[in-house]
Amino acid sequence: MTDDIFDRTASRRSGTKRPPIIDQDGNEVHPGGFGGRGPFDAGARTSGFEFQGADFQSALGGISFGPNSFFGVMTREQRFARIDALSKLLDVAFVVPGTKIRYGIDGLIGLVPIFGDILTTAISLWIVREARALGAPKYLVARMLGNVAVDGVVGLVPFAGDAFDVMFRANVRNMRMLKRWMDKQPRSA
Repeated sequence: MTDDIFDRTASRRSGTKRPPIIDQDGNEVHPGGFGGRGPFDAGARTSGFEFQGADFQSALGGISFGPNSFFGVMTREQRFARIDALSKLLDVAFVVPGTKIRYGIDGLIGLVPIFGDILTTAISLWIVREARALGAPKYLVARMLGNVAVDGVVGLVPFAGDAFDVMFRANVRNMRMLKRWMDKQPRSA
């Protein structure tokens, strides 16, 4: 009864043990790491209700929290692929018809004064946080934060800031820097 509810359902489905959980610093986190009782331990309460496996999943519209889900534990490659896809969606997902100019939803959302720029900057900051979780060193994270800051501040300028967003592509730059750093790291088996 002390097993994690999610571990039990994942084990039943696949017959294997759940992969380790890695925190933002790259360290393994053990379930129940806070005083022996984690938020997903059997019997733990969160917001006044108890997690009940299939009932909880159906309440969320069938969203799966297993090891292969969007919210589940992912490998480094899967996490990198997720933030890479998000950065491309933000910066280079579309092409202006008849030209080779690429833009993303960052440029479109940025057309909404102030709120759009704050929203896209927050998403860009999440990408940097994920890069840190992948083990990026502090100097690289600082450079990535600098790109996000320039993109966010200049993006606040009406129209000219949106044109700058289309040309500067802070998220794609950040992913390129992260990929170069990850390619230099030794592969672990």
